[in-house]
Amino acid sequence: MKILFAASEARPYAASGGLADVVGSLPKAICQKGHDCRIVMPLYKAISDELREEMTFVNNITVDVSWRKQYCGIFTAVKNGITFYFIDNEYYFLRDGLYGFYDDCERFVFFSRAVLEMLRYIDFKPDIINSNDWQTSLIPVYYNVYYKYQQGYDNIKNVFTIHNIEYQGRYGKEVLNELMGIPLYHSNLLEYDGYVNMMKGAIETADIISTVSPSYAWEILDPWYSHGLDRILVTKQHKIRGILNGIDTDVFDPKTDKLIPKNYSASRPSGKTACKKELMNELGLEESEAPIIGIVTRFVSHKGIDLIRGVFEEMLQMGMRFAVLGSGEGVYESFFREMALRYPDRVSATIGFVPELSHKIYAGADMFLMPSQSEPCGLAQMIAMRYGTIPIVRETGGLRDSVRDNGGENGNGFTFKSYSAYDMLDAVKRAKAVYDTSFEWKKLIKRAMECDYSWSASADAYIEMYKELISK
Repeated sequence: MKILFAASEARPYAASGGLADVVGSLPKAICQKGHDCRIVMPLYKAISDELREEMTFVNNITVDVSWRKQYCGIFTAVKNGITFYFIDNEYYFLRDGLYGFYDDCERFVFFSRAVLEMLRYIDFKPDIINSNDWQTSLIPVYYNVYYKYQQGYDNIKNVFTIHNIEYQGRYGKEVLNELMGIPLYHSNLLEYDGYVNMMKGAIETADIISTVSPSYAWEILDPWYSHGLDRILVTKQHKIRGILNGIDTDVFDPKTDKLIPKNYSASRPSGKTACKKELMNELGLEESEAPIIGIVTRFVSHKGIDLIRGVFEEMLQMGMRFAVLGSGEGVYESFFREMALRYPDRVSATIGFVPELSHKIYAGADMFLMPSQSEPCGLAQMIAMRYGTIPIVRETGGLRDSVRDNGGENGNGFTFKSYSAYDMLDAVKRAKAVYDTSFEWKKLIKRAMECDYSWSASADAYIEMYKELISK
């Protein structure tokens, strides 16, 4: 099969979050299974000169953005065995940062149209275009409105993957004519609740809607999670699929990770003790046998930081220590700074994102806390388990699908159901009780480290979904 992944970011070229990790890893895993999977993304200013030097110019064309005709350069490069295509327009993409501009709608309208126009000029006709999140949500819309019956575009199937339904691309109705060039008789594809909703357009027109975990696929049918889109999604349940994301097991491997003090594995876990000792020294935590809870996250409300704040003192009284890394809303940053100042020997808070430190926390902490209000998939809990750090999570989205409570025979972590600080605290207490029973804790670490959350299993599920779609 020939698959084209369209995304607004992908590692190693440009990244702002988990989407780049997925797009940088999943196509590689699909290619390793004998299929031709390629990636197209914008040519951002953030892409380094070193990476740009590896690119080859393909062609320059013009792309319609409603009544405008805009320059579009097409470049290509091969990285990690994957063919990348880059859409160039300096007016739209030669900026500091990837998103958050006043004209983001126009930028990604251009990008979506350019992806389809590009197919005329490259030696690759995909069987499937897999678009990702609202920035590429107009690709299936444009395909159905303008390209479906054009020569060379026949029988292309469209998959739209929702990584986070909170961000939908909502704009005023004026963009339909002014930017998108969508005829009035097709405006119903995009209009929703008095606005133009770009994600709604993809939900209407894509052949399959996929999400990044099985639980998230049914959670988004609930108003609590859907951010308003449940009313359209419940009418499209027949084409919704949920596939759990994986992690890059080459990057996150305690046996080979050069960023941690000592390597170790499930069969030879002794190196984890050295990693914990070094983490305590580096962060200025008092050396002790007490458990360290790692928190590596964005400081935003849906990550459950309010629950942590609510019972932080109680967890400290239990003897827990904390290694915190992240950034986000000022109120949460201030809270962790205050805790670190008040309890310097028991709490370390690093504001920002330091990849090297995140690896050391994954390796050196004993437990990993993720009490998310919502979590489409979550990668941190899988990474933590890979390093033998036991996750404590709320049962939502991908956390529910990847972490099994230790109350069962095959548990690999600790879970709680309701969005309650004291339910979370109970899970922490249960984890502490097992930690104090050294033999049981070692068995739990081994089970967690032996879990397979590689992209290989996810790639198999994507390939089956693609095959099902093509056979129709």
